[in-house]
Amino acid sequence: MASYTPKNILITGAAGFIASHVANRLVRNYPDYKVVVLDKLDYCSNLKNLHPSLCSPNFKFVKGDIASADLVHFLLLTESIDTIMHFAAQTHVDNSFGNSFEFTKNNIYGTHVLLEACKVTGQVRRFIHVSTDEVYGETDEDAVVGNHEASQLLPTNPYSATKAGAEMLVMAYGRSYGLPVITTRGNNVYGPNQFPEKLIPKFILLAMRGLQLPIHGDGSNVRSYLYCEDVAEAFEVVLHRGEVGHVYNIGTKKERRVIDVAKDICGLFNLDPDSVIKCVDNRPFNDQRYFLDDQKLKNLGWSERTTWEEGLRKTMEWYTSNPGWWGDVSGALVPHPRMLMMPGIERHFDASEATKDMASHFTNNLSQTRMVVPAPRNAAASQKPPLKFLIYGRTGWIGGLLGKICTKQGIPFEYGKGRLEERSKLILDIQSVKPTHVFNAAGVTGRPNVDWCESHKTETIRTNVAGTLTLADVCREHGLLMMNYATGCIFEYDDAHPEGSGIGFKEEDKPNFTGSYYSKTKAMVEELLREYDNVCTLRVRMPISSDLNNPRNFITKISRYNKVVNIPNSMTILDELLPISIEMAKRNRRGIWNFTNPGVVSHNEILEMYKKYIDPSFKWANFTLEEQAKVIVAPRSNNEMDASKLKKEFPELCSIKESLIKYVFEPNRKVPRGGETNDPMTVK
Repeated sequence: MASYTPKNILITGAAGFIASHVANRLVRNYPDYKVVVLDKLDYCSNLKNLHPSLCSPNFKFVKGDIASADLVHFLLLTESIDTIMHFAAQTHVDNSFGNSFEFTKNNIYGTHVLLEACKVTGQVRRFIHVSTDEVYGETDEDAVVGNHEASQLLPTNPYSATKAGAEMLVMAYGRSYGLPVITTRGNNVYGPNQFPEKLIPKFILLAMRGLQLPIHGDGSNVRSYLYCEDVAEAFEVVLHRGEVGHVYNIGTKKERRVIDVAKDICGLFNLDPDSVIKCVDNRPFNDQRYFLDDQKLKNLGWSERTTWEEGLRKTMEWYTSNPGWWGDVSGALVPHPRMLMMPGIERHFDASEATKDMASHFTNNLSQTRMVVPAPRNAAASQKPPLKFLIYGRTGWIGGLLGKICTKQGIPFEYGKGRLEERSKLILDIQSVKPTHVFNAAGVTGRPNVDWCESHKTETIRTNVAGTLTLADVCREHGLLMMNYATGCIFEYDDAHPEGSGIGFKEEDKPNFTGSYYSKTKAMVEELLREYDNVCTLRVRMPISSDLNNPRNFITKISRYNKVVNIPNSMTILDELLPISIEMAKRNRRGIWNFTNPGVVSHNEILEMYKKYIDPSFKWANFTLEEQAKVIVAPRSNNEMDASKLKKEFPELCSIKESLIKYVFEPNRKVPRGGETNDPMTVK
């Protein structure tokens, strides 16, 4: 786990809500850190939020705008800033519908100024960019798994679009200039000090005044809420343990409908929800649900501590004890506030709104703030986000076939550009492609065969062991399932699994074949991968496809040999099993699977089929394992794999001999039907 200790931290926007809790926490808990706050004191900022830190010797406040390149550059140099935590942003969705250009200026241009200053000074060791769960867009109402950090970004309003745009700049500076960036995406946050344009403080202040609580639409929208101190602790963890180049979701699985939040607040004030809660016009677009997968951050040691009931009670108590904290906020308490976000104006409201009586405003002035309610979503719009695969092994046989299958099935995919052993390149691939699944079909098998590995051991280890483990680890960090095409050539017939007995090796059996260096590396990495719960290991054996011209095809190989051994083996018909592997990815299957067709087939049986379907004049000769050993460098694995686990998952799976005929020989038939010379199952 990464460990980082900052010295001089610049926190932007720290007179605002979340950042003030983070700044106060760091000043309090780490007296050796210098914390410099940069804030322009916009309408939703308040210097009183930083009151606990103002007299601390390790704290400094600077009033200024992140859009001022000269000021930012000056601060980085004069304060020797090595860490930036970038919170400053316009965040209220309602405002973004009315003044979207100000959001572009603050959220995108301001972020760009900071990044450029970091590039020029070259002294920043961490740049933590604070984004939002809204960049993912709307989550399906029936989704049971939240958006993970590599999920596609699909913002639906001007605010979230500017935050997504800022994220793209952060990622680009990380890739192009090597800036040490980390991005967070958080659920809704509530608690003391929050400006009351947001739902919970707005409802609390309205309830304190005995006014109605305006619900956008029907209140069925679902949100997840985290208490501010829990979120401050999350940023403390990301600061010290977060890994450069990574994204971390800060979320909770505990969701609530907006109308239920309103009812809970009514309960705190002993108000009748039926008479107090009032439905008003919806936003131009109001996402139904945001749902995050927060496991990655939990792996760093963070978890929420504050229950909803406790957090809501603390928040209510703070607002009732500090009713004048924000001054006149009546303009923020209307159903659809439009705050004036002009440079140099601090907490200034639309006077025409602020002077109206709140009770009459909700009932008489709705026509002045009329919104268009979006049409009901049709079936197409409610479909789950599409799959997208990231495939490694573009130049390999299996990797190439996977791409063709994805194209045929209409599944978007991209091939990885990074080499497996280059962790930073793998991270860039994932950040760029944003896949839902990763497929690893890369590996060293040797050309023309595994004998190559005997004289290239370092290269074999680098890819088959180090590379595969690196990809698995990166995928785990990003919450991604990795489909790993491994090998079953790590077993050989033994006393417990004798040849011809029908007793195959099972998934839980330990490898017993170490005759080739290739098999050694594959057995080694399989054992290590058992510790990764995000990996699905598929043991492929002697792969066969309908392309009889491919030199990697087992049938192509033995049909070109002068002599072959004749031993029954489990084998994999790729035409049948590769589509099954994609279905397994869709089902999120994990663990180890013997990825072969049920049963065994011998060399002679395959060549008999070849003679029957392809070339009646074909001839071959057999030789013994002892004779074979004289012409190869490394021994070969021979075994039977127990495919009952795969057969149970996919009952339609054909036996090896049935699959050979159906997927390989019938499609390639050259001998007219009725012209066969003998039974294809006859062993010569």
